[in-house]
Amino acid sequence: MNELRHDNLPNQSGGKGPKVTGLTRHVVIGLDRLIFGFARHWLLAFNVFMALYVGLPFLAPVFMHLGWNGPAGLIYAFYSPLCNQLAHHSWFLFGQQSNYQAAALQTYTGIDTNTAVGMLASRAFVGNAQMGYKVAICERDVAIYGAIFLGGVLYGLPPLRRGLKPMPVWAWFLIGIVPIGIDGFWQLFTTFPYSSLIHFLSFLPIHESSPLDRTLTGGLFGLANFWLAYPYFEESMREAYAELKAKLARVDAETARLNPTA
Repeated sequence: MNELRHDNLPNQSGGKGPKVTGLTRHVVIGLDRLIFGFARHWLLAFNVFMALYVGLPFLAPVFMHLGWNGPAGLIYAFYSPLCNQLAHHSWFLFGQQSNYQAAALQTYTGIDTNTAVGMLASRAFVGNAQMGYKVAICERDVAIYGAIFLGGVLYGLPPLRRGLKPMPVWAWFLIGIVPIGIDGFWQLFTTFPYSSLIHFLSFLPIHESSPLDRTLTGGLFGLANFWLAYPYFEESMREAYAELKAKLARVDAETARLNPTA
C-alpha cells in the first residue's frame, strides 16, 4: 500500500506556487469543500436564514400569549439593537387590533409618543391581554425581510433563476430607495423629536406613516434589494462552484493515485 505523502499532492492553486502540506493542507481542503457546498446550496442557505430572521419575531407574541415570557423576552432582546420596536409602528397578535397608531396607543395605554419618555415607553411596551402582543420587529422591517424571503423562494424556480438579470441601479434607486426615503424621512422630520429641532422644514404637513405605507415601501425596498443582489450572487457562486469542482477533482484524483486502497 502506497503511503499518502502530503508534499506530493497538488497545492490549492492548481499546482502553481509553493505547496501547501500537512495539517494546513487538510484545513485548506476542508474549507474548500465547505465553500464548494455553500456555492452549490447558497440560495437554500439564504432562504433558511431569511425565514428564521423574519419568522422568529412572530414567535415573541405567540410566546407571550402562551405565558412563556422568558423565551419571548429573549427574542425581543435579540432584535432590540436591530429595530426600533416602537409599539405604534408594529403589528400586534391576539388582541383587539392588528396595529395601534400613535393616537390609538395613547388611548389604550396613555403613552404619548410626542415626548422622549413616551417614545421610550412605546419601544418598551410589548402588549397585554387586551391589546395583544407586538411582533419583535416593526411593520416596515417585516415587509423588507419578508419581501427578500419571498423573492428568494421565487428565485428557486429554474426559469427565474436562469433568466433573471440584476435590476439596473437607476431602477433600484427609483423603486427601492425613493418611496421608502420619502415616507420615512417625511415622517421622521415632521414628528417628535426632529419636528422640534429642524425648524426649516416646519412648512411640511405632519405625516405619520400608516401600516400600509410602511408595508408597501418596505416591500418595494426589500424586493429591489433582492432583485439587485441575488443575480450577481448567483453568478459569483456559479463561478466559485465550477472552480472548486475542478480543483477538488484534481485533489481527489491525486489522492486516489497515491493511495489506491484508501
